Amino acid sequence: MNRKIGVKILGTGSYFPKKILTNADLEKMVDTSDEWISTRTGISERRISEKNEPTSELAYKASIDALMSANIKAECIDLILVATTTPDMLCPSTACFLQMRLGPTFIPAFDLSAACSGFIYGIAVAKAFIESGLYKTILLVGAEELSKFTDWTDRNTCVLFGDGAGAMVLSASQENNDILSVFLGANGIYSNLLFLPAGGSVHPATVHTVNEKMHTIKMHGREVFKIAVPKMVLAATKALELSGKRLDDIKLFIPHQANMRIIEAVAKKMGISMDKVFVNIYKTGNISAATTITALDEAIKTNRVNKNDIVELIAFGGGFTWGAAVIKVT
Repeated sequence: MNRKIGVKILGTGSYFPKKILTNADLEKMVDTSDEWISTRTGISERRISEKNEPTSELAYKASIDALMSANIKAECIDLILVATTTPDMLCPSTACFLQMRLGPTFIPAFDLSAACSGFIYGIAVAKAFIESGLYKTILLVGAEELSKFTDWTDRNTCVLFGDGAGAMVLSASQENNDILSVFLGANGIYSNLLFLPAGGSVHPATVHTVNEKMHTIKMHGREVFKIAVPKMVLAATKALELSGKRLDDIKLFIPHQANMRIIEAVAKKMGISMDKVFVNIYKTGNISAATTITALDEAIKTNRVNKNDIVELIAFGGGFTWGAAVIKVT
């Protein structure tokens, strides 16, 4: 009898642009202060990509890091998935640009759009592909350049976002299963609370859309907070149930790094000590689909987690979308 195919995490990687934008820098750009930003968001600085540094470039560098961690060559990959809401272009996909840089031609590559929950959604897609036997080794990337879709005159949103990318290599295994569970959710009724109005088929680019700054992120922060917290708690709880694990079994919780107040509220409602919650928002800002994977990679590289530790990733984003994944560190 054939054994069920498991999913092994071979390695992770990450990359951040070199340019740092501090709260002090923002004080010179808009009517704000370091104290105002820090107390409301927990953010002190964020990374900003260069004009000639597209999302696919960040994805490429994070992928190289992950491939080195996995100790495999790009030629071993048979599917590329890129979770992003800030693609190089609407067409072709950023995954195709990444494939071109990496070199394994003819393998399938496509983007996945679920906003800040994108990487969790990507884990679910990769898991299903591998367990079905269709693909054996998958490169999953979360890459964002939110700075290029930010209204730098809006003090309520420009303080939040940054750029970065993370990657994970997953492979079929008969002996191990590192993806213990995934839970996903969405509700499009809330789409008007966090969105990027123009650039699609509803509002194609025109002089009007550019002048009205419709190509930048719009957000109703208070309403987002009210929904984000219970949905992240729901996702985390459901994923734990599906995995057969309890809160005490989790070595580290890695929530989406959107806002420190959201992170603290989720931990409080779940009864989790902040000692068990990974936080790096103070130096990255919100990097959407790249937050959970870059945080996981940092946690591994700094020994916050070790081999066989159980970790839960939790995310919430525009759509609204939400999700959580319980994984084992290898």
